[in-house]
Amino acid sequence: MADFIKNPVVPLPDRSPEPAFSEEELVFTEEEKVQIANYVKQYPTPDGAVMRALWVAQEKFGYLPPEVIQLVAEEVGMPYAKAYGVATFYTQYYKQPVGKFVLDVCTCFSCQFCGGYDMLHYLEDKLGIHKGETTEDGLFTIQEVECLGACGSAPMLQVTNGPYVHNLTTAKLDHLINELKQGRMPPFVSVTLPQDEDEMGGNRRSDAEAVDMYQAPPLPQTVK
Repeated sequence: MADFIKNPVVPLPDRSPEPAFSEEELVFTEEEKVQIANYVKQYPTPDGAVMRALWVAQEKFGYLPPEVIQLVAEEVGMPYAKAYGVATFYTQYYKQPVGKFVLDVCTCFSCQFCGGYDMLHYLEDKLGIHKGETTEDGLFTIQEVECLGACGSAPMLQVTNGPYVHNLTTAKLDHLINELKQGRMPPFVSVTLPQDEDEMGGNRRSDAEAVDMYQAPPLPQTVK
C-alpha cells in the first residue's frame, strides 16, 4: 500500500483543492432542497437518493467539484466519502468543467470491435483535442466511456448525457459537429428491432423523434 501511495498508477486527487465556488454560491434553493428531500423519501435509506441529488447539483453548478459533492452529501444525510465514490464512479457526472456539448464515445467491446476507437480518434483529429479535453471555444469535450447499452447499433456515442447517435461513420460525425455548432441537438432516435416490424407493426416507442433500423455493424475503419 505504501508503495502505491508513493508511486500511484494514476495521480491521487488533491485532498484540499482550491474551491471552485464561493460559500455564497454553494447553496441549494428551497425548491431544490424540497426536490432532494422528496427523493430521499423514496428510498429505504437516505443514501439511495444520492445519484438523483448529484444530478440536481450538476444541473445547477455545471459540474461536481469536491465542495459540491460535500454539499450533496450533507443535504442527503450521508458520508462525503460515499457520495464522492458514486460521483467519481460514473462518467455521466462531470468532475471538471466541460464544454457545452460532451461527446461520450463508447469504446467498450462491441463498439471497439466495430470501430469505436476509429470514431474517437477521428473526433480528436477533427476538433484538435484529445479525450478528456475541451476545445478552446468551450463548445466540445470528448470523453471515452464504457458501455452505454446500445451494442446492437455500434459504434455509437452520447451527446451531453442525452441523445444517442447510432451506427457512427465519419460522415455522421461531420454532420453531428456541424449541427451542434448551429446549436441543434440530434433527435431522440429509437432503433427498431426486427420483431417490432414483424410482430408489432413498427416501432414500439411513442416518444421517438426519429426511427432507425438495426443493421449489420460495419467493419472497423482505418482513419488516417
